Amino acid sequence: MSDSPVSNEDNVNDQHRAKAGRQSRLSPIWIVPIVAVMIGLWLIYDNYSRIGPRITLTMANAEGIEAGKTMIKTRNVDIGQVEQVRLSDDLTHTLIIARINPEAEPMLVDDSRFWVVKPRIGREGISGLNTVLSGAYIQLQPGESNIEQREFEVLEQPPISTLGVQGLRINLISQLGNSLRVGDPVTYQGFNVGRVESAEFDSEKREMRHQLFIESPYDVLVTEGTRFWSANGVDLKLDSEGFKVNIASLEALLGGGVTFGVLEDLPVGSRAQPDSIFTLYGDEESARQEAYTQYLEYVLLIEDTVRGLSKGAPVEFRGIRIGTVSSVPWKFTSPERNAQSGFAIPVLIRLEPQRLGGSEKVDIKDWAARFDRMLNAGLRASLKSGNLLTGSLFVDLNFQRDESVEFVARTFEGHQVLPTSSTGLAQIELKVSNLLDKLNQLEVEPILTGMDRNLESSETMLSEIRELTASIQTLVNASETQQIPENINQTLTEIRATLQGLSPDSSAYQEMTGTLQRLDKLLRDLQPVARTLGEQPNALIFDRRDSDDPVPRAPK
Repeated sequence: MSDSPVSNEDNVNDQHRAKAGRQSRLSPIWIVPIVAVMIGLWLIYDNYSRIGPRITLTMANAEGIEAGKTMIKTRNVDIGQVEQVRLSDDLTHTLIIARINPEAEPMLVDDSRFWVVKPRIGREGISGLNTVLSGAYIQLQPGESNIEQREFEVLEQPPISTLGVQGLRINLISQLGNSLRVGDPVTYQGFNVGRVESAEFDSEKREMRHQLFIESPYDVLVTEGTRFWSANGVDLKLDSEGFKVNIASLEALLGGGVTFGVLEDLPVGSRAQPDSIFTLYGDEESARQEAYTQYLEYVLLIEDTVRGLSKGAPVEFRGIRIGTVSSVPWKFTSPERNAQSGFAIPVLIRLEPQRLGGSEKVDIKDWAARFDRMLNAGLRASLKSGNLLTGSLFVDLNFQRDESVEFVARTFEGHQVLPTSSTGLAQIELKVSNLLDKLNQLEVEPILTGMDRNLESSETMLSEIRELTASIQTLVNASETQQIPENINQTLTEIRATLQGLSPDSSAYQEMTGTLQRLDKLLRDLQPVARTLGEQPNALIFDRRDSDDPVPRAPK
């Protein structure tokens, strides 16, 4: 009876172990769905990991862009594709949805740039011809920022400079309208050193704003003393200083551009800082004139014509330029003009002492006092012709020697009036008028009477000359005169026949030769007789005396 409880516990344990064994057994059929689920999860993960981020591109016009065809490239490698092209909600622009490959995701940063590559014809030539057959594509230029970005604006034109290129960006302000465009070259003494990156018009200030990029190492050429001006292809200028033609480089000739430099007599200054602001001038001469920032202003009240005098004309002192004409005319409707000088035309000029003393700072007060002393000494202004071809005038300053003209200081609209004298044309007119007056005072009637008598005498002489000519013509036409050439020819023929009788083969010539030989022999025979007569003249009467031979004397 004691064994029965133990047996019951064993039975219970055996039942529990049998039940647990049945529960731990799984059917092999469950392995297939489990593996399928795992493969599906892996495919989902793999597909998701292979799908890159989606980006949104904004464009004004989606010309040439097709969903499912247009690729996104960088360095000519495909990194994405356009999936969708649609209009924005406000219908003002287009939205392009594109998928980028995962390996290109680090390129999607804040300063990355996109633009459409398609055939373009611009100032730099023809580009994008490879897209004629393959179609347009979107180019990505990776940025250098660390800020991720998923929405970008597509540029209308390819960027001028590549990110990462060292250089200097500066700003230009001008009143020249659309003289510069994006992509125009920036040159230094004819060498290309940069490009124009942007051009915008400020409607409030009514001025153009340009951004320039100067590549390294040429950025060191831009200093505080640098001046920028438009590089016109052909600069033709006719003014009082003559005829000037300046031809720039071929690229500037075709597309214009901007050039810069430090003008002579100006300080170079320190290197320009990024985003510095400079002024863009129309030409080099305008940039040169604006360099003289210290000047004295005077007013000329011209009573003669100012035709040919223009703004920018030089003001010279004995051939040396010391200033510039600032305005012609200046405040023509001022009431002071009618009160002081009647119909005189006011002209504003600038005297620029920096032209004489270099570009360094000058003492304007000292120069003002110096010009006052010169005015008291007789300094006067006049208009003179600088170019007969163009009729341009310039202002000439010189001392007036007429001491009867007293200098009286006066002002016009707050500016001191510089006394003027008659222009060269007025002086010429005065001289011509004086000459005509003198001609009017001459007694012309006696001169005309004498001229009439001279004309009558001349007519009488001409009549006699005509009669003499007629007589000579009669003599020439006479038959005796006409026979003179024939008689002369006959005489010459006879002389020729006579001379032919004296030829070496003729008998007369031989007889003459024999006679000359006999005469020569006779002369030789007479030589001893002549010698004897020379020594003894009476030898023909008396016999010749024989003399002893001379005896030579001995030396002493």
